[in-house]
Amino acid sequence: MFSKILIANRGEIACRVARTCRRLGIATVAVYSDADADALHVDLCDEAWRLGPPPARESYLLGDAILEAARRTGAQAIHPGYGFLSENAAFARACAEAGVVFIGPTPEAIEAMGSKSESKRLMEKAGVPLVPGYHGADQSDAALTAAAGDIGYPVLVKASAGGGGKGMREVRAPADLPAALEGARREAGNAFGDDTLLVEKFLDAPRHVELQVFGDTHGAVVHLFERDCSIQRRHQKVIEEAPAPDLPAAARAALAEAGVAAARAIGYVGAGTVEFLYQDGRFYFIEMNTRLQVEHPVTEMISGQDLVEWQLRVAAGEPLPLTQADLAVSGHAIEARVYAEDPAGGFLPSIGTLRHLRPPAEGPHVRVDTGVRPKDSVSMHYDPMIAKLVVWDADRASALRRLRAALESYQVVGVATNLAFLGGIAAHPAFARGEVGTRFIETHEADLFPETAPAGDGVLALAALDVLLRRRREAARAAAGSGDPHSPWHVPNGWRLNDENVQRMVIRDGDSLHTVTVHYRPEGYRLDLPGGSRLARGEIDANGDLVCDIDGFRRRVTVVRQGLDLVILDRGRQHRLTLDDPAARASERDQGAGGLVAPMPGKVTRVLVEPGQTVDKGDPLMVLEAMKMEHTITAPAEGCVSALHFATGDQVEDGAPLLDFEAKGD
Repeated sequence: MFSKILIANRGEIACRVARTCRRLGIATVAVYSDADADALHVDLCDEAWRLGPPPARESYLLGDAILEAARRTGAQAIHPGYGFLSENAAFARACAEAGVVFIGPTPEAIEAMGSKSESKRLMEKAGVPLVPGYHGADQSDAALTAAAGDIGYPVLVKASAGGGGKGMREVRAPADLPAALEGARREAGNAFGDDTLLVEKFLDAPRHVELQVFGDTHGAVVHLFERDCSIQRRHQKVIEEAPAPDLPAAARAALAEAGVAAARAIGYVGAGTVEFLYQDGRFYFIEMNTRLQVEHPVTEMISGQDLVEWQLRVAAGEPLPLTQADLAVSGHAIEARVYAEDPAGGFLPSIGTLRHLRPPAEGPHVRVDTGVRPKDSVSMHYDPMIAKLVVWDADRASALRRLRAALESYQVVGVATNLAFLGGIAAHPAFARGEVGTRFIETHEADLFPETAPAGDGVLALAALDVLLRRRREAARAAAGSGDPHSPWHVPNGWRLNDENVQRMVIRDGDSLHTVTVHYRPEGYRLDLPGGSRLARGEIDANGDLVCDIDGFRRRVTVVRQGLDLVILDRGRQHRLTLDDPAARASERDQGAGGLVAPMPGKVTRVLVEPGQTVDKGDPLMVLEAMKMEHTITAPAEGCVSALHFATGDQVEDGAPLLDFEAKGD
């Protein structure tokens, strides 16, 4: 076994590897960019090495710098995690030339399976069923257009390299193909340095089912069962589970046989995942990921194995820890990916500081893999994942109940998150029935993206009570530190000279203003709310939570406050309110009715219009890139672009005015 390894990654996977190494007594070296100097994975490792500025191309993608860090620190092996250089055959080969073990498959296996086109040719030769498609060498628009016509629309344009939905476009009509090819090439080139594309038949209602395989240097190959990863948005996985629900036994066995055969065909070593689409009782090979997958924890939970430890042992030349006969499924596991993103806003990433972060308590049934802590920042430079929430129980129904409870207790303030969205999926009857597919989110969109409900009397009462209790606590502190602690001016009960003990506060909920009248009573506060009066009392506990009793209903909620803003966290829901202050209201920034602003910080990759150009509603105006994903700014109406404020290559901040737009008739 190794005595020291370098972890060539960041975030939760780097933390995961560091913890496994610590358990095994292996020293670790972290690498980091300037954006990650104080990151959790850096603190968890024994040593750390700076790579460069935040952009991945100037830090985590610098293979030479990583190898130099390994040489200088005496690391014997490099664990690449996933993403970045994990499926880079040139880097794996450079490691071997430098005498450092690459903890992954051989460069030849990475090359064979890293290209979707090459892997499909190999699988076709091996007799593994494929989705009808084109994966030829001719990458001209004419060849791809002809292939799409032969296959029949709708088709899926995909990047041959990489994954995660990057460089992927669904095309339903021939007229949409040129723009899809251009966008997919550009996105694939930016993300993977390879703009090779393939075209496949788009299956209307498939499931995404994949097999975890493992091989060693002694010729043994086993599988650790299948996972269902069908719940996806923009071709990126959101919820994964193992084993796959409601999969016929014959299909399960055939899937395992095909996946192991695929690994054997290339002499595979290490952890890998063979991915299939499953529809109408048939499965089709789509690709093989030659690395550990993000969703590997569900496999660990049902198998009782540590796949990172398996990786380390196999890379050190040891045989696989178990044979196929030794492996068995125990229970059911589900993983939900918690992202800093806005589901209702097209899943755009949300950048900011994690002002409040409280994950659910971990134990035998709940696991949280994360790379962030409270007060950390979610950067525009990397994937916006906050954590992977994993639950396990004896059966799927029990695991699903634990997932719902864990999502309700997960608290994040400071960035937008998909927690409520995940909760909606977990609570959906179709998901409970196991009716999963890659179009689940689109099919149930109306249920998963409900309109935001206004704050009711209950929420307003919680906000008002929290404000009152915190003021009382501050008044008590002020009294204790004053020269006259018994002065009536310090008594936090609303006492006023020659006036009744009544106070009014105004709370803003979006564009609505609500007045709450507070009457101080010996037993607490009587709150006059828009819908009537309620009796409230409570206290702020040692954790800072509000423990309250409102009209006899006792509960515990969390209220996060910054300045005049209050975020009420109650049973998985967030309510954002503001104490209304006329001076603060007057200083709000004028957004400018005639401009279009950046929905996220990022880089302008294309400017598609010129000043003075007239456009129709929906026409593309500008393309932004953040976290390796593109977002197109479109015209909100028919009109004219009167001015541009940024050019191609410029960096923009969230909310920055991109251009001036005059709607027709204004």
